[in-house]
Amino acid sequence: MRILVMGADGYLGWPTCMYFSQRGHEVIGVDNYFRRHAAREQNCEALFPNPNLNQRAIAWKDNTGKTITIHIGDVSNYNFLRDIFETYRPEAAIHYAEQPSAPYSMIDYERAAFTVKNNLMSTLNLVYAAHEFAPECHIIKLGTMGEYGTPNIDIEEGWIDIEHKGKKDRFLFPRQAGSLYHTTKIMDTDLLWFYVRTWGLRVTDLMQGPVYGISTDEADLDPRMMPNFHYDEIFGTVLNRFLVQAVVGYPLTVYGKGNQIRGYLNINDTMQCVYLSAMQPAKSGELRIFNQVVELFSVNQLAERVKAVGDKLGFTVDIASVNNPRIEKEEHYYNPTFTKLLSLGLKPHYLTDDVLETMLKSVEQYKDNVNKDAISIGITWR
Repeated sequence: MRILVMGADGYLGWPTCMYFSQRGHEVIGVDNYFRRHAAREQNCEALFPNPNLNQRAIAWKDNTGKTITIHIGDVSNYNFLRDIFETYRPEAAIHYAEQPSAPYSMIDYERAAFTVKNNLMSTLNLVYAAHEFAPECHIIKLGTMGEYGTPNIDIEEGWIDIEHKGKKDRFLFPRQAGSLYHTTKIMDTDLLWFYVRTWGLRVTDLMQGPVYGISTDEADLDPRMMPNFHYDEIFGTVLNRFLVQAVVGYPLTVYGKGNQIRGYLNINDTMQCVYLSAMQPAKSGELRIFNQVVELFSVNQLAERVKAVGDKLGFTVDIASVNNPRIEKEEHYYNPTFTKLLSLGLKPHYLTDDVLETMLKSVEQYKDNVNKDAISIGITWR
């Protein structure tokens, strides 16, 4: 298949390019280096240096003999994305090309406006380019479990059946995001659902929980091909942050009471989920929604797990409760359904002590690169 990966330079984008290429698919990766520029601007660059996309593609070919085609450009510019679709007419388009950080979206008006413009326009442009040049293209959009919020009922996989005054119907599950970033992801889903109904697009929306990890089979071939691993307050996911904090002796920053529960998954499971979705595509006129998580943990549970393994390895790991910069429930019910990807063939990687130990040892190799000032920057929702 011809696979377009939008946001190919990202934490998940580059590993996805390699994952599909290794399995024999023609991969086209596009990116505008937003995250690299924003990380420099905010003084929170990735833990280890990453070559640019063209250099990574060369490293990939050196190691495997396979080609990943790279284009540098902004998919929120319709003419750029239109040209990509006209040239390649992809059979699947994987959409990572969004501003991916809740804290970044809450810094100030400028970043808020950028988040809205970039995220919605990139999705709208994808819809129009696919409709014009590749109407059978299967759009795989990375959503987020954060769209749902923390409702006091079980979270179904995207849809809910409602009976009201003797009538029944099926609706998108009610969503109540906790940041502007998550709100734009809700808007993306609504936008795609409109064009699925109107133009018969085929779409899979993957409601993904926070991802952790560094290693994939492909990235392990060559240090030049490692993912962009962030540990800072803006772009680092919570477990990745805790791992780095543990290694450098920075107290694990638990927001508020620490009883916030979320669904997590290993980066290798993200690769599986996206691949399984592409190989078993949605039908024309279908918006298919999968909850992409493997295990549930509270923030306290993650911190205690990291501390236990870190202490065993000889690190001095402390846990600190800090004022919660976010507006969110710290005590809540949380019970999402996540069976559909398992039924497609997902074989989960679980967060064992051995996995934590391996990640801590990997981070330790780069501890001299850690910028402690980037761990807690002080972005608040109020």
